[in-house]
Amino acid sequence: MTERSDRLQSIANTIKDYRQGEINQPTPGHVDRWIQQFDADVQDPILSELDYVLTKTYINKDKVLGFLGGLLEAKKLVGADPCSFWRRVNFLNIQGAGSSQREMLQLFGTLLAEHCGFSIADCGATDGSFLYLDDASITGNRILGDLRAWITNQSPTEATVNIVTLAFHRYGQYYANREIINAAKKAGKAINLKWWRQLEIEDRQSRIDVSDVLRPTQLPADERVKAYAEALKYPPKLRKGDSRGEHEFFASDEGRQVLEQELLKAGVFIRDLCPYLNEYQRPLGNMVLDSLGFGSTLVTFRNCPNNTPLAFWAGDPWYPLFPRKIN
Repeated sequence: MTERSDRLQSIANTIKDYRQGEINQPTPGHVDRWIQQFDADVQDPILSELDYVLTKTYINKDKVLGFLGGLLEAKKLVGADPCSFWRRVNFLNIQGAGSSQREMLQLFGTLLAEHCGFSIADCGATDGSFLYLDDASITGNRILGDLRAWITNQSPTEATVNIVTLAFHRYGQYYANREIINAAKKAGKAINLKWWRQLEIEDRQSRIDVSDVLRPTQLPADERVKAYAEALKYPPKLRKGDSRGEHEFFASDEGRQVLEQELLKAGVFIRDLCPYLNEYQRPLGNMVLDSLGFGSTLVTFRNCPNNTPLAFWAGDPWYPLFPRKIN
């Protein structure tokens, strides 16, 4: 096999359970069809770097089950008697859009029944804590929206809420935590928030130079990108230095820059190509703020967030690497 075919096979293996049972299993041919939309001279460098990145940021089902299994007996959360703790937990199923919370609760419920002999439906106590479970958090807006509505309309006057995700992005966590506490104060309620995660992803502007997300060091020499950047309200904030990121999601600075440059160029092209993208669906991923885009590379076996580059998930006439399920 050639190095290129090895890369195609490796990426296909990494993402093989993406939306399993809903779409065809990704194959090397699928990955090859996607990469051929880029200029010929950058296809192999993109494949090489992306092959590495996805081993760090693609969350397959086995990783989720491992995290949930560990959660069952996490002493900092459950104390000395895990099953007694879980029996008293009030599991929140309040997600306003999408199905990730429901599906995560189903996975956890199966593990709970195997471990403790009872189901989520058997759990809950008036003096028990509450648990909000989801697979990952990027901007924090979903958690914020769900818990703000719950606090305003349903929560008791006092409560401890454990927010559990496999991964969260740090600014999104900070923002959601602050606004949930503000909502509780406005409602006259005492809500104690505790966050639990396996991975924190650095995306804060104040830490841009060591960020774990796609933040270009310069704009590519591309007329479309130049026009897009000039139309932004403020000039894009560019990364300095040669960091691979705090968690070293990137194999090298050179490889990181290839991804940042080429996915940005592709994203601007896709915005011209696909007529139904809104103004917030930016080249490097959905973001309300005027910018090049969010730049996350986090994808789960369930779905691809729209905060990842457009080139990952945008559809017809672009061919996506991760066909996205719309909430």
